[in-house]
Amino acid sequence: MVGKYKVITLCGSTKFKDDFIKEQKRLTLQGNIVISVGLFGHCGDDEEWQEGTKEMLDDMHKRKIDMADEIFVINKNKYIGESTKSEIEYAKKTNKRITYMEN
Repeated sequence: MVGKYKVITLCGSTKFKDDFIKEQKRLTLQGNIVISVGLFGHCGDDEEWQEGTKEMLDDMHKRKIDMADEIFVINKNKYIGESTKSEIEYAKKTNKRITYMEN
């Protein structure tokens, strides 16, 4: 188990904060390096967003996908928002494996 670790980037709506934390722990304990979101804008993180913040965060998350071997989509109740759809399409274009919390 020690040695080569798969890198997984979590994608999904930040309103599912508890699910992000749960899946991050689960995937980490399975021996993966997990990259997550920097903040939970739809779930209590109330930092003041300036013009361009959302665009920066969306681009930054695509760079996190670049670093990963695969993405894991947190699609609670099969919900996938516009930003997550964009991340899935980007992962497909860059030939990343895609797994979903709910099928």
